[in-house]
Amino acid sequence: FNLLAYFFSDKMAIAASRARPVTETELPHVYGIVRRLAMQMDIPEPRIYVIDSPQPNAFATGRSPRHAAVAVTTGILQTLDNGELEAVLGHELAHVQNRDILIASIAAMIGAALSIVARMGFWFGGGDNRNNPLGAIGAILSLIIAPFVAMLIQFAISRTREFQADQSGAEIT
Repeated sequence: FNLLAYFFSDKMAIAASRARPVTETELPHVYGIVRRLAMQMDIPEPRIYVIDSPQPNAFATGRSPRHAAVAVTTGILQTLDNGELEAVLGHELAHVQNRDILIASIAAMIGAALSIVARMGFWFGGGDNRNNPLGAIGAILSLIIAPFVAMLIQFAISRTREFQADQSGAEIT
């Protein structure tokens, strides 16, 4: 599932957010900002989408810079001036340049592997001493703790990537 999510992350995120592709004539200032930032970052220009939502938001997705997409909401376009929008788009393009979708996919796979190993230990572990109550308590704890540890790992990686995108976006803008 994680491999499918990685290869189709851009299409899934765009579909889930109900974003629609826009042309340069519809959003020339967004295209101008993205084109200039992409050239500065030495990455291909991503596809641009808009989401009809009053909430100010933006995101980037795609498994690599060649397969990237950036989406902005109508709310962010109405709320931010060009300098602020450039900063947000710089942050989002930094995610593309830094291949954060790949890193998040690997983190998700590690988290899933930890959970699967804990479940396997619960179902197939125990050895010859299956009547030991401490073994049952340990198995139950592992079923609770392993997903929690996996979640903490994913959160830590996500936070680190956000800080890196902030730094990269600030440097490029």
